[in-house]
Amino acid sequence: MEHVSKYLTPEIKLSCYEDHFFKSEIVFDQHMLVWFISGETKIVQAEATHRFQTGDIFLIPRNKPATIINYPKDGLPHKTVVMLLTTKILRDFYRTIEVKTKITAVPKIRSFSNHPLLESCLTSLIPYFEMQGQFPENLAALKITEAISILRAIDPEVDSVLANFDDPYKVDLISYMEKNYMFNMPIEKFGYLTGRSLTTFKRDFKKAFNTTPQKWLTQKRLELAHYQIAERKVKPIEACYETGFENLSHFSFAFKKQFGYAPTEVAQARYVH
Repeated sequence: MEHVSKYLTPEIKLSCYEDHFFKSEIVFDQHMLVWFISGETKIVQAEATHRFQTGDIFLIPRNKPATIINYPKDGLPHKTVVMLLTTKILRDFYRTIEVKTKITAVPKIRSFSNHPLLESCLTSLIPYFEMQGQFPENLAALKITEAISILRAIDPEVDSVLANFDDPYKVDLISYMEKNYMFNMPIEKFGYLTGRSLTTFKRDFKKAFNTTPQKWLTQKRLELAHYQIAERKVKPIEACYETGFENLSHFSFAFKKQFGYAPTEVAQARYVH
């Protein structure tokens, strides 16, 4: 897999994947504004699955688990311009602004497909990626401020996401895990996102589920994968990547150990009936 990232600053980059596809489980520590130049992305979250392609612009909120699968399309690589809206930048921006909207505790992806103002802002960055030498910091700051200002102008509710600087608070563990078990994150990250230390998370998990996190997560992911293949006609490789498994061989081994037959046998049985 060939992946090339060109950075103007730590907050602004051009990302390009040339290979068949790239998949990752991610919880972003910062908000991300993404503009699609070419290719396609599938983002699987607890409440919805999104597809984005050429011309789309969207905002991925921080601290939101997601499985991200990037594909080339129409003979072109998966290429995006990515702008990180960091907590520091946003605190500085909002320091002198009175926010009147209600803060959203669990924000969703916000889409701004083909919006001319945002596209103009992000397109203007392209020539700088071809330049030699350092990108001026003050110019980078102006570009990010411009992007934030445009977002606020075209989306009256975006302050509810961007002006929220709180760490995750302690949430109901059973409800959170039932909604987010398919994301392959370290146990420490599950703890952080539920507002717990690792020790408290493990203790609360044992009390709630009467087993270890790893055993419970594996079983839930396998059950979801079985359902997707058998009932939703999803291909085994897609079910593997969308239910939190790292690779197909490990998934197939765990699946057969759990159910007594391979995921390919479930897929084949659909055609027999």
